[in-house]
Amino acid sequence: MAADDYLKGILLRESVDTRAESPVRAVQGQLMPALNHWAGEYLRSVSPSGSFAKGTANKSGTDIDLFISLHSHTPGTLNNIYDTLAQKMTAIGLAPRKQNVSISVRVGNVDVDLVPARRQDNVGEDHSLYKRRGDTWMKTNVATRVALVRNGGRTAETRILKLWRNQKGLDFLSFYLELTTIEALRGKGPGTLSANVWTVFSYLRDNILSARVVDPANTNNVISDDLAVDEKRAIKRAVEAALAAKDWGEIVR
Repeated sequence: MAADDYLKGILLRESVDTRAESPVRAVQGQLMPALNHWAGEYLRSVSPSGSFAKGTANKSGTDIDLFISLHSHTPGTLNNIYDTLAQKMTAIGLAPRKQNVSISVRVGNVDVDLVPARRQDNVGEDHSLYKRRGDTWMKTNVATRVALVRNGGRTAETRILKLWRNQKGLDFLSFYLELTTIEALRGKGPGTLSANVWTVFSYLRDNILSARVVDPANTNNVISDDLAVDEKRAIKRAVEAALAAKDWGEIVR
């Protein structure tokens, strides 16, 4: 089977229904009573975000990310907001798993990442998010992030790379991978899917240890700093193995 046909077949198998009537979206409605009880008057909105909104989601990954926007006057520290949301999920019978900025829960057969954030003011869409890595926080604009990736023209390549990452058990944050894919293919033509993924592998081999990747919504937020050197070296080794593979079946399936 030709490389492109093989990869496109994988993408078809892993396609995600993102329509407004998608069954996955119904999970938001199931969680809203608990979220309203948890946040009360401070809840501003809940909306799909992350890979689901960007068009880079795969069926075998998290089904949907929900961005929970709280008003700027919400009391408590960001750490407290994050922890009390996890406690609320436990209280309603779910088993929350704390990640870097999100809290992962399984609702029925749907995997959900909850991302709580406090709006910075009453004008724009900049939000503050708690980061477990380093016990710190960051300022970002989720709408800007979503638009950049969704309009970047490289969602198919990113989906293949995310599958490869997951199947190899790599710690490679999704937004970091999305931005790197766009950068690796910047200025290049449409190309073929297999050739483009190969180009990203080559870029990662040569640049993962040194490239500085910043959040386009806040250049003070250095995304590449979220991975330790050892984690980046693990990515480099996996990339080198992919580039040495004899066929695509050894790389991603």
